Amino acid sequence: MEWKNEITDLLKITYPVIQAPMLGTTTPEMVAAVAEQGGLGSLPVGGLSPDRTRELIHKIKSITGKPFAVNLFVNEVPEYNRDDAEAMQDFLEKFSAENQLVFERQSLDALRFYNYREQVEILIAENIPVISFTFGIPDEETIAAFKQNGITLVGTATCLKEAVLLEKAGVDAVVAQGIEAGGHRGSFLDDGPLPQVSTFVLVPEMVGRIGKSVIAAGGIKSGVTIRAAFQLGAKAVQVGTAFIASNESLAFPSYKTALQRAQATDSAVTRVYSGRWARGLRNQFMDAVEESGLTIPPYPIQNILTAGLRANARQADRKEFTNLWAGQASAGAEIRSSADIFTRLIAETEALHIV
Repeated sequence: MEWKNEITDLLKITYPVIQAPMLGTTTPEMVAAVAEQGGLGSLPVGGLSPDRTRELIHKIKSITGKPFAVNLFVNEVPEYNRDDAEAMQDFLEKFSAENQLVFERQSLDALRFYNYREQVEILIAENIPVISFTFGIPDEETIAAFKQNGITLVGTATCLKEAVLLEKAGVDAVVAQGIEAGGHRGSFLDDGPLPQVSTFVLVPEMVGRIGKSVIAAGGIKSGVTIRAAFQLGAKAVQVGTAFIASNESLAFPSYKTALQRAQATDSAVTRVYSGRWARGLRNQFMDAVEESGLTIPPYPIQNILTAGLRANARQADRKEFTNLWAGQASAGAEIRSSADIFTRLIAETEALHIV
């Protein structure tokens, strides 16, 4: 099979297979493992401090000399109703007490948000070759700064309208994130309902309309799905959930086990954990917040309010009380090295003979 194409040339990789940036589960070791196998590892740094961003980049560079991407959250902090936030904290406090969880109430006046603009200087100084982003489009000044430094830009779209806007903004490639994909939706338009277009409808739609390379994301877990994405015109695929159970992942034990046993119908798109739509496995916390009738504060407010509770649940290996981001194709997730998972994907794809 011929793997070389415009994406491999653009990203300077051997295989057009990208490890999805998954904040909370991706580690420098995972990124480096994929890079060493000839794919593109992606480090998520959305909302992290500049110092933490630099620390993670240096860790990857200490493991591999291969190119890797860094992923940014490019959202702005919206206005929010303080009464809604305090009501949510009342609920979280009561819920935590009922379930023997630790919850520390936050002072809304002391909330700290790190914006992507605070990370730009570091990414340029560290000579990061590829920057992907989600939740929107960076401002013109940021895009110009990246372009002036020869950085390849990859945006995320969940519908054709978003893809067109990304192309106009000057990105080099667009991730077509189908509704099957696990984790946060990259949607950034507020003039309509959440786009819920499947990967294998979205990819050919984008390929037929925009002039940039399209990267398929969502439901990609095997050689069959990789080949299918290429047949529809994608020039690369982005794989996330398949790496969550890997040895290098930060996912806790019961999360990994749940992924292995999950059915395609076990996940749902929800706002309860972060205030942004995201796909994960249903659990007790998701059901409780949705049934409460409360107004969920927007991202990143809700994300910060639930952060401590979720961290304590992860530490205690209690999967019913924290986010279990997962795509619809999560069943059979493998607890093995990221390198082994990557090489399996390549071998399966090469073994298929398409007439």
